[in-house]
Amino acid sequence: MLISKSSRHSKITGNFSENLILYWLSKHGFECANVDHIGLDIIAKNPHTNELMGISVKGRSRNTGTESSHLSINNDNFDKLKKACVAFNCVPYFAIVIDAGDKIYCFILSMQKLLEIFPSKGKTCAWKMTNKYLDKYYSDPEIVIFQFSHKTHNWWHN
Repeated sequence: MLISKSSRHSKITGNFSENLILYWLSKHGFECANVDHIGLDIIAKNPHTNELMGISVKGRSRNTGTESSHLSINNDNFDKLKKACVAFNCVPYFAIVIDAGDKIYCFILSMQKLLEIFPSKGKTCAWKMTNKYLDKYYSDPEIVIFQFSHKTHNWWHN
């Protein structure tokens, strides 16, 4: 299906991504809150480790044919998240949400792990979405992953 995104789709994607991560954490017993702070989107208490997590959420919606495109994270995001986590006494994490074709991928990992996998070079760090990297993520116990498959059954026609 050809998709024509709205003029506010990027903003809506960001809000959806934050709320999806917040919902999933809450559903699994994390005490969490959406926060409005530079570099920080969610604060969550992990009931399994007792760790207080400061999470920056990055979400992207991919067009047909670009599902395996990487997600770029500007390097200044790491400093912003670190500073916010110092202020709130929490451990920095990233949540990455990619709407790619008929799947929505969600990854949660520590900032330390993200930079271990993809050291920032130049101005950005790139979270890769090719099958080769997806296989690596699925086999890494330090990356929390959940995913949705979806299908539009009926929609408006032009």
